[in-house]
Amino acid sequence: MASLVEYKGLKVGYYCGYCDSEEGKASCGMWAHSMTVQDYQDLIDRGWRRSGKYVYKPVMNQTCCPQYTIRCRPLQFQPSKSHKKVLKKMLKFLAKGEISKGNCEDEPMEPTMEDAVASDFALINKLDIQCDLKTLGDDLKESVKSEEKKKGKSSEREESNELIQSQDMEEKLDSGEPSHSVKVHTAPQPGKGADLSKPPCRKAKEIRKERKRLKLMQQNPGGELEGFQVRCQPPSLFPPKAKSNQPKSLEDLIFESLPESASHKFEVRLVPVSFEDPEFKSSFSQSFSLYVKYQMAIHQDPPDECGKTEFTRFLCSSPLEAENPPYGPDCGYGSFHQQYWLDGKIIAVGVIDVLPYCVSSVYLYYDPDYSFLSLGVYSALREIAFTRQLHEKTPQLSYYYMGFYIHSCPKMKYKGQYRPSDLLCPETYVWVPIEQCLPSLENSKYCRFNQDPEAVDEDRSKEPDRLQVFYKKAIMPYGVYKKQQRDPSEEAAVLQYASLVGQTCSERMLLFRN
Repeated sequence: MASLVEYKGLKVGYYCGYCDSEEGKASCGMWAHSMTVQDYQDLIDRGWRRSGKYVYKPVMNQTCCPQYTIRCRPLQFQPSKSHKKVLKKMLKFLAKGEISKGNCEDEPMEPTMEDAVASDFALINKLDIQCDLKTLGDDLKESVKSEEKKKGKSSEREESNELIQSQDMEEKLDSGEPSHSVKVHTAPQPGKGADLSKPPCRKAKEIRKERKRLKLMQQNPGGELEGFQVRCQPPSLFPPKAKSNQPKSLEDLIFESLPESASHKFEVRLVPVSFEDPEFKSSFSQSFSLYVKYQMAIHQDPPDECGKTEFTRFLCSSPLEAENPPYGPDCGYGSFHQQYWLDGKIIAVGVIDVLPYCVSSVYLYYDPDYSFLSLGVYSALREIAFTRQLHEKTPQLSYYYMGFYIHSCPKMKYKGQYRPSDLLCPETYVWVPIEQCLPSLENSKYCRFNQDPEAVDEDRSKEPDRLQVFYKKAIMPYGVYKKQQRDPSEEAAVLQYASLVGQTCSERMLLFRN
C-alpha cells in the first residue's frame, strides 16, 4: 500500500506558543490518509513531524522559533547524575513507598509553565482550508485499497474541521510541555552557569573506571563479562547487576529487582494504537480520562477542548500502516501507546512511533498527582532503553527521536540534556552533533549546521516529472498529469511539495490532486 497524501501548502502568520508572537509562525503541511513507516522515517529525516494525521514542516528561515529535529544516540547514551536520581527516586518509591521531598539543585526541575497553546484555536479563524475528502474517498473506493474504505467516511465538514484542528494541535504536541515532559530542565547550581555546548563533566574516578572497563573488554572480546550484554542476545528484563568497579548501565538502574515486600506494583505495557487491539480497546476509557486530567491541570485546557474526539484525533489516529516484517522488531512497526501502570491503574502514557531506524516520541501525558516522580524524564529514559532493546533484534533501529529542539525557547532546551545527540541541518539534511551546533545557535536563531559550503541536499527534487500523482481514480507521473492542467498555481504547489519531501518520497508517495 502506497502512502497517500494531500498537500495543503504554506501557512504563514499564525500564533506561536513558544514566543507568544501573534503571527510569527510559518509551516507547510499535508494531510496523510495513509503512510508507510519508511516514508515517514524519510520525512522526519527531512524535518517533518506528525500531529495525528496532519504532517507538517516548519519553514525554518521564516518561522519565529526555528524547530530543529533532534535525535539521541541510545547506544552511546550514558545517564547523567540527574537522570540517575530520577531512576533511583522511582525505585525507592516502588520499593518503600518513599516520596522525595523537594528537588535537589542538580536534579531536573519542574517549573510552573505558562500554557504555550492557549490561543491555538484562533488558527481556525485565520486558516481557510477546504479539504475535498469526500471526492477522494469515492475515488479511493474504486482504485486504492485503503483504511478509509473499511472505516467509512465522515462528512466533508467533519474532515475539514479535523484538518484545521490538527494544525492547532501540532503545537500542543511540541509545546512547552513537549513530547517528553517538559517542564524539565537540569538546573545549574547557583553561581555555576551550565554550558550546554560542552560535554558533561566527568570525574577522574569515572574516567579511570571507563579505561578499566575498556581494557577488560579488549581482554575479553566475546563479551561474556558479567554485566555486559552479548550483542546477539536480547537484553533480559533484569540484567545481571554491574560489578562495583564499573558504572551501572541504564538497564541496571531501570530494571533493578524489587523486594517481594515492595510497596507498589509497576509495569510498562506496549499497546498498538488500534481499536481492533483488545488491550487498546479495554484501556481506552482510563487512558482518555488521564489525558483530560493532564490537559486541564498542566495546560489549563477547558473541558470542551480535550474531549474524546480531540483525544482520538490527535493521539489515537495515526496515518502509519502497521507492518510486521520478519526482520523487524517483535512488536512490529507503527504507532503505539506505552502505558505505565501503577497498582493496576495507568499513571502515564507515552505516545510513540516505531520506525525502521528509530523510536520517535510523539507526546506524553501523565497523572499530575505523580509529578513528584518526574515522569517526563523517567519515560524518556525508558524509551531510550526500549530503543536499545529493539536494536538487539533489528540493528538498523538505533536512534531515539525527541521531536523538535528549539534553542530560542528556554522551555524546550531540556532536550539537549540527553547526550550524545544530533540536530538536523535544515538545508542539507545531515545530522550534526549538538555540541557543534550550539555556538552557532547562540548567535542566530536560524542556522545551517553543515559546515561544508559546497554540500547540498542529496535527495533534492531533481526530476519532478517522476513524482507520483493520484488524479481521477488513476495513478500517473506528474509529467503526464501536468499536460492536463492549465492553472499556473497548480505547478507551483506541486513543485513546492516535491522540494519539501525530496525525490525519493515524491516517487513513492501518491499526491492526491483534485
